[in-house]
Amino acid sequence: MEVEVLGPAPAKDGLPDWSPLRPRTARRIGPRFFSYAPGLMGEMMGADVDLLHLHGLWMHTSAATLGFTRKTRKPHLISPHGMLDPWALENSKWKKRLAATFFEDANLGSAACLHALNPAEQTAIREYGYTGPVCVIPNGIDLPDMEEPLRAEPWWTKSGPEMKTLLYLGRIHPKKGLPNLLKAWSRLGGDFHETWRLVIAGWDENRHTVLLRRMAQALHIEATVIFPGPQYGDEKKGAFRHCDGFILPSLSEGLPMVVLEAWAHGKPVLMTPECNLPEGFEAGAAMEIEPISESIAEVLKQFLALSDAERARMGANGRELVSKRFAWPVIAGEMAIVYRWLAGYTPRPAIAALP
Repeated sequence: MEVEVLGPAPAKDGLPDWSPLRPRTARRIGPRFFSYAPGLMGEMMGADVDLLHLHGLWMHTSAATLGFTRKTRKPHLISPHGMLDPWALENSKWKKRLAATFFEDANLGSAACLHALNPAEQTAIREYGYTGPVCVIPNGIDLPDMEEPLRAEPWWTKSGPEMKTLLYLGRIHPKKGLPNLLKAWSRLGGDFHETWRLVIAGWDENRHTVLLRRMAQALHIEATVIFPGPQYGDEKKGAFRHCDGFILPSLSEGLPMVVLEAWAHGKPVLMTPECNLPEGFEAGAAMEIEPISESIAEVLKQFLALSDAERARMGANGRELVSKRFAWPVIAGEMAIVYRWLAGYTPRPAIAALP
């Protein structure tokens, strides 16, 4: 198979991250949320493809995909990445209703297949009304080399190397349930606060970090809660390597890559059922929390009271789970089966289920 990447030009120069692939991009104009790139259709028409794989919904890329399919009669596969989940549909509802009316419903209806990351997303796709084939294949991840020396040490470890770290890393957004996490953290006893710190790392959306900082001050926990901002590249690796546990108290997720990354680094996880990774509970790699402060606090006390060996065992279970189910060679093999079918080379596989 040969892969070609097309899309609106990124706001920052992220193209080197695609190496050895060389994406073909079109300049974006207008509001960022729509990513309108008038030259994208021309780039798509100029590409010699047998199958188009669209990632995400509600943007100009969907309209361009619909136009491409109508002109070329070539099949396209869509990965919504959680964007048809009930919580996501309620967010910016009127914008999505407009997009659905003008192009998105037609784009979904003409898709040869939809790709769900997990059974919960498959259910959401069906509830939206899509009746075509759906394949359920999770995201993939590379297993990091834990013996590789780190180029960057997290700055917070230098201020208190004896402290243990519970890490959240991701988008700072209301749906992540971080206010509930802060309330839960404030319920812990002083002994826990003397030995553990909570690091809430990630990129801010709509100044949600400001609210969280004010909450931490009002709850008198600001001394044990750190907001280091976004972590990329070596900084991100260092954050995972140096944490003693990872938490994701989300209200809604598609399939959270950060949980897979935490497991890949051999770290134990606390997460909600809404993270859609029940395999982690079954494998003994995660502890279940409900997205309310009382539940988070109760499970946190149990987790922080575990021995280092018990937490290490949970992390090892997570790394083994990732290597067997979520490593890229496994995921790529499953996706290749779907690609060959959609390109017309093989019959429809069992993995592409109909209602």
